[in-house]
Amino acid sequence: QLKVYRQSLLKWAFEGKLTNKKVKDGELPKGWKWNTIRDVCTSVEYGSAAKSKEKGKVPVLRMGNIQNGRFDWTDLVYTDDDDEIEKYLLKKDDVLFNRTNSPELVGKTAIYKGEQKAIFAGYLIRINRIESLIDADYLNYHLNTHTARTYGNSVRSFGVNQSNINGTKLKTYPIPVPPLPEQKQIVSEIETRLSVCDKIEE
Repeated sequence: QLKVYRQSLLKWAFEGKLTNKKVKDGELPKGWKWNTIRDVCTSVEYGSAAKSKEKGKVPVLRMGNIQNGRFDWTDLVYTDDDDEIEKYLLKKDDVLFNRTNSPELVGKTAIYKGEQKAIFAGYLIRINRIESLIDADYLNYHLNTHTARTYGNSVRSFGVNQSNINGTKLKTYPIPVPPLPEQKQIVSEIETRLSVCDKIEE
């Protein structure tokens, strides 16, 4: 039931039902508009393709570190390459998209909260968002909704046991965009309810 509730919660959030009194089904609330990822970001960028090591200066986050929209810091590899570190260094609130994986895991995203200095590996795509248009947590939650995952399934390409969604396809993802203050309010509403779910689960 909790799993179903979590998905329903995200659905209501991005239909505007958590922050607006009356919303007609299939219509966006007043002040919202449909955009694509392309409209709300300056660019998308692939991570480091250099070989990682067991020990080193800086962790390299990989697709396996993405867990439930956040990064898991337990199973890490590292790099000592200063050029790579400079080029792929993560900034707080970077949203990373998993572009290649098994069909059920491709398209998952996580948000980097500045936990520790790190770079990102080549199977991940960094979405360089326009901060005045889109909130990082709002973007991250939206890309993990059933709606976004269904869209991803419709555009992904298939290999042997692997699916792929490249940067060009990622930019075509539709996203409902309310004004920035309302985006922050939606994130707050989602997090309050999800923390209740987590406590019940514990």
